[in-house]
Order: sequence, then structure tokens, then C-alpha cells
Amino acid sequence: MATAILQARMSSSRLPGKVMKTLVGKPMIERQIERLRRGATLTRLIVATSEDASDDALAAFLGEIGLATFRGPLADVLGRYVGAIETLGVTGTVVRLTADCPLADPSVIDDCVRLHAESGAEYASNSLRRTYPRGLDVEVFGADQLLTAGREAVDPYDREHVTPFLYRNPDRFSCVQLVQARDESGLRWTVDTPEDFAFVERVYAALYPTKPDFTSEDVRALPFSHVEA
Repeated sequence: MATAILQARMSSSRLPGKVMKTLVGKPMIERQIERLRRGATLTRLIVATSEDASDDALAAFLGEIGLATFRGPLADVLGRYVGAIETLGVTGTVVRLTADCPLADPSVIDDCVRLHAESGAEYASNSLRRTYPRGLDVEVFGADQLLTAGREAVDPYDREHVTPFLYRNPDRFSCVQLVQARDESGLRWTVDTPEDFAFVERVYAALYPTKPDFTSEDVRALPFSHVEA
């Protein structure tokens, strides 16, 4: 079982405010949270946003819907995760997720959490050796390992992207990768641009009204879902 920490901010350069853009009547981040709550292995969900004024409205909304929230540095996202872990008493297994993935697949998250547990590895993901679409990314590690990274990582890249200190030091942290038979690494199911959001809107419009718990297989069955970036 694991604690998911979902990082979110409003100051995206390519699509500002994307996490609060409306997706079938609710903010995009709320739609993603709906999907995450269907996971069998996630016992706790925390949103880590920034203390920058640009995220005040986001933090207020998260409070309104009852989400545990931690606010930390805008640029030092690793520091934000460390603050969330220490302040909110997170122990054991942690799942890192990003709030620009409203097609997140709870079954893939569960598979990655189980791989982490069964392998005994200290870091597991499905994004270093990518076979899943962008937007289904999952990273799993121990809270203690991330606290070590927080103490020792000095490279700005490590601080911004949270986990590179772990997977770039395989002599210290054992790593495993979750892969699938089909290669969908060229597909974009994430939201970084207006075009990405338009795609996600089409998916939700096609599936959500009749099947709000739609699966990745449902997305794959849509005739427009296989256009590569």
C-alpha cells in the first residue's frame, strides 16, 4: 500500500492554469483525482503545490474538496516532496504523480506499486524505459530514499525533477521498470499544450458521460487515440 503525492501548479509556461481547466464540468485536477481514487494500492492522496501566490486559488480549491495539501517551493520540487513527507508524516511507499495526466490509469499505478514491493527494488517506474503513453507515468520509491535525495541532491535538475538522484545512482538505489508488450511510447495522453487538452476533452466527451470509470482500453478503442506526437 502506498501514499500518492500529486504535484500541481498553475504556472505552466505552455498552458497556464491547465490543472484547473474545465473538463466535463469539473477542474481537470479533480477529474484526475477521481481516477486515482480507484486504485487498489493507494491508501492516501496528497497534493503538493507551491507557496507562490499563483497557486493560492488552486490550494483554496483543494481545501474545498477536502484534499490534504502541502505548499512548498515552486522551483525546488524535490524540496516540496520532502516537505510534504516530513510535515504530513508520510512513511513507507510513495508514488509520484503529476497533475497534468487526467487519463491516469489506476491499474498501471497498482502494477507499478506491486512491482516495487515484489522486486524489493528501491525505485520502480514505467517511464525510463517507456512503453506506455506519456500521461500514464508512475514512479514508486520509499519515503526514506527520497529524504536521502533531499539531503544530498544539489544539481538543479535533480531538485526540479524530484527523482533523478535515485535512478542516476543505481549503485546506491536498485531500480526496476514496468513495461508492457505493446510500444505506445509515441502517444501523448498528457496535457502540456492546448492541443493536448483538446485531445483529452475529446476523450472525456466520448467516454465520461456513459462510463465515468473508463479504462485505458476504452481510450485505445477510440478512433482518434493513436495519433502519435
